[in-house]
Amino acid sequence: MLSSKQRAKLRSMANALDAIVHIGKEGITDRVLRQIDEALCARELIKISIEKNCKIEPKEAIAIVCEKLNAEPVQVIGRKIVIYRRSEENPRIQI
Repeated sequence: MLSSKQRAKLRSMANALDAIVHIGKEGITDRVLRQIDEALCARELIKISIEKNCKIEPKEAIAIVCEKLNAEPVQVIGRKIVIYRRSEENPRIQI
């Protein structure tokens, strides 16, 4: 569980990130989860865009993704969500 200071640091780091995964009208599929998992392994902190045609609300999406991939929710702004998962083998972000 992240403290508010840790979450604030991650939020500031996420400002410079572009969304690298887009969730569209099909919602959160196994393929999307695999993409997110690979991105988390490589980067630890990622931004995801929830497209307008997606039936799932961003707060719902962040809860589902974090639960399935054992990640930490960082923030939800509009239709963008930011999640974090510490890499066991190669941690890059010090918080």
